[in-house]
Amino acid sequence: MELTELARREAVGTKYSAEAMQRAQALTWEATEKIAAMIKPGMRESEAIAASKTLLGTLGMDRIWHPVLIRFGENTLRTFSERSDNDPVLGDDDIYFIDIGVVFGAHEGDCGFTRTTGSDPEMQRCALDAKRLFDIVHQHWRAEGVSGQALYEFAKAQTEAMGWVLNLDIKGHRVSDFPHAIYKGGKLGDFEGTPNGGLWILEIQIAHPTRAFGAFYEDLLI
Repeated sequence: MELTELARREAVGTKYSAEAMQRAQALTWEATEKIAAMIKPGMRESEAIAASKTLLGTLGMDRIWHPVLIRFGENTLRTFSERSDNDPVLGDDDIYFIDIGVVFGAHEGDCGFTRTTGSDPEMQRCALDAKRLFDIVHQHWRAEGVSGQALYEFAKAQTEAMGWVLNLDIKGHRVSDFPHAIYKGGKLGDFEGTPNGGLWILEIQIAHPTRAFGAFYEDLLI
């Protein structure tokens, strides 16, 4: 990839600052934790999304930059672009994830994580391993300075070693000062260069090899 193409894929606007980017991410994490605290067994997926939007409106955000995504049960296997199947009720022994993208201070925060209800050991391990895989892959990027493509090849191998299946339709993406979409950065997993910190979201979505559930975790590469 030519230097000019690398620069175009990582272009930012005049408002951008690394400090503002990390502040937006921290505030987005705080918001996501507050959403998780509201989600209880017996709640429908649509009810959780509606309550989350109401909560976000009280937290001083500029705007939501991508739809609030909350998945219960089997819907944890679905990607961002896929619609949920029906409107499931969260069970007493279940799994769910949250994914929000919110603008704070003209910068885009984006994070997601998986939680469980009850005590199903495989669901609990899946949720924990999504975070553990993120940490392993994040550290590999820090230590080795690999390309986005190589990063997801590494992620796939690590996921399989843990006994899960990596969804390679989910490959991370750009963020920056809003709106990042004008820069057309593409997917992190298709990026041929070494991604710089503070500009890319690393996404990990895994699935159980035989049961109908999965887990998701994403955060900013820093």
